[in-house]
Amino acid sequence: MKKIPRALTIAGSDSGGGAGIQADLKTFAALGVHGMSAITSITAQNTRTVTMIHDVPVEMVREQIRVVVEDIGVDAVKTGMLHTAEIISTVVEELEKIDTPIVVDPVMIAKSGARLLREEAMKTLIEKLIPIATIVTPNAREAEALSGIKIENLEDQKKAARLIADLGPRSVVVKGGHINSSIVSDVLYYDGEFRVYSGERVETRNTHGTGCTFASAIAAQLAKGYDIPNAVKTAKRFVTDAIKYGLPIGGGHGPVNPTGKIFEYSERFHVLENIRKALESLEKSEWASEFIPESQSNLVMAIEGAETLYDVAGIPGRIVKIDKNVKASSHPWFNASKHVARAVLTVMNYFPYIRAAMNIKYSEEIVKTAIKLGMSVSSYDRREEPPEIKKIEGYSIPWGVKTALEKTGGKPVDMIYHLGDWGKEPMIIIFGEDAVEVVRKLEKIKSELESSRIS
Repeated sequence: MKKIPRALTIAGSDSGGGAGIQADLKTFAALGVHGMSAITSITAQNTRTVTMIHDVPVEMVREQIRVVVEDIGVDAVKTGMLHTAEIISTVVEELEKIDTPIVVDPVMIAKSGARLLREEAMKTLIEKLIPIATIVTPNAREAEALSGIKIENLEDQKKAARLIADLGPRSVVVKGGHINSSIVSDVLYYDGEFRVYSGERVETRNTHGTGCTFASAIAAQLAKGYDIPNAVKTAKRFVTDAIKYGLPIGGGHGPVNPTGKIFEYSERFHVLENIRKALESLEKSEWASEFIPESQSNLVMAIEGAETLYDVAGIPGRIVKIDKNVKASSHPWFNASKHVARAVLTVMNYFPYIRAAMNIKYSEEIVKTAIKLGMSVSSYDRREEPPEIKKIEGYSIPWGVKTALEKTGGKPVDMIYHLGDWGKEPMIIIFGEDAVEVVRKLEKIKSELESSRIS
């Protein structure tokens, strides 16, 4: 039976969902680890401020840890907000009973500036918790408080890491996010050697929860059996992605998004699989070739929240006619279409759930059949395209689609067509929520056309 890695976070709850227990559990899940929690404090906070802190009774903190260890077991522990000396002492007493890696994030000050560690608890943190840590992960300001030196550059980070290591932990990472530099370097001091993990700074206000995410990512990797250097390396990459996918919500520092990249990967896989299924239907049919225009067809689908052509998958080389059949020139991939993809991106600005489209040849009969089936149909005239739009590559389709959508009175559209222009073939684009639905609409049109011709 496959072993399930288990990680326990012992930290405070962030009602805004950006840091603390909430960020830790998202990180554990994103990295394939079962997450458990022992809540030490309940905070009332948002992206701007922390307005209230309620500490959980120490015996409740103890019992949360005890019961999960006793029944489920723990492969790694991450500690975060431990507000009081009593909470720290209780946590240490329980952690000393188990033999597992311990990641200590010495949380002291919230992003908003609120104190999350009482001043009188600092001594307990230094004397009791840090010495039993496998790795301690202070940011530059926290490292200053622990080491007693000012940190302004990489050499200062190294000095501070060595001084903190003298307190007893097996390893120390001094993070560089609070140091004013275009390159962010995190310094690991481990087995008497320094390792530096660097990356370009991501310019954003959405950084709430970076420390929690970084420390819990290390804990997740340790739970899976990674050694310390590789756990830190993975965590560095993970938190950078979480920052890139940060959420611009609230009026202060928005939260990082630990699940952002995994959601995008999932979406991209779903899109490719959906197009593959739709192509399978087209290629098995004996009728699709009659809908392919001279310039060939493309079938595209966008990921949720798509913004660029790289977020829209299509067929490299398009869909071509082979006798009475059709064949995709290649496997679907992203940024493989320009015209149809731009049409989808334009429609998504109005109706985010309409994420797929296929261009087919124009005929008045097809348009009338779609209307007969109750489909929403609109059009635009390429001869009316403003000269300033024609001059710019890639602007014609968005202009045309927007013009057609304005005629629908705010209703979603199934089909948009134009009658061509000088050197431009008339064209129909069928839209749908996904690629499979687009092909089904085309099948309905084909079926109705056949019925009409027979009758």
